[in-house]
Amino acid sequence: MGYVTAVPHPRSQAAAPVRSGRRSLAVALPSGALGAAVALLATRQRWSQGTATVAGGDFPLTAKGSDVTGVPAALAIVGLAALVAVFAVRRTGRQLVSALLALSGAGIVAAALVGASDSSALDEKAAQASGDTSAVVAAFTHTAWPYVAAAGGVLILLAGLLALRYGPLWPVMSGRYERNGKPRTRRAAPAVDPDRPEDIWKALDRGEDPTGTDPDPA
Repeated sequence: MGYVTAVPHPRSQAAAPVRSGRRSLAVALPSGALGAAVALLATRQRWSQGTATVAGGDFPLTAKGSDVTGVPAALAIVGLAALVAVFAVRRTGRQLVSALLALSGAGIVAAALVGASDSSALDEKAAQASGDTSAVVAAFTHTAWPYVAAAGGVLILLAGLLALRYGPLWPVMSGRYERNGKPRTRRAAPAVDPDRPEDIWKALDRGEDPTGTDPDPA
């Protein structure tokens, strides 16, 4: 008794990469855009708080994410630009931009986690408030916003990893937006019928010689 081996249909095999590209793109685009928005929003919120001793009393101090570190906001903008640039380049260029996107996300995560325990911004404010350059903040605590920024970095990192893996399957911008330095092919001018006055007038409007002869060089 013979056995029949099932052979996959060529069309289904060809459609599998297309589906993978669409699914990965559907995840990467919103992940990257949302991650950049979350990271930017988080840097504008209060990351840490503490107190400084001023005139015998405690003076409350707070620091926003942008006061602690400017790295997450800067990398969020870089990541957003890289997410858009992925669709404007091909092959090696796309891989390089995808790597930049992933590195931007990883950098945001690292900077946010380090910033959660960084009291230098509050120490500087404590020195200004007390007039003592050696003053440091007391009762230092941090909020959850540094971790929110780190979560945004994770989303950007995810988008970058998906672009590295499935980027070759993603679409590319239309050729009309590309400038590769090649001259554009000029369309052939429509034939002019000398017996039709309207054709002659149209040729003159286009700056052409309706007779088809070159002007006298003299």
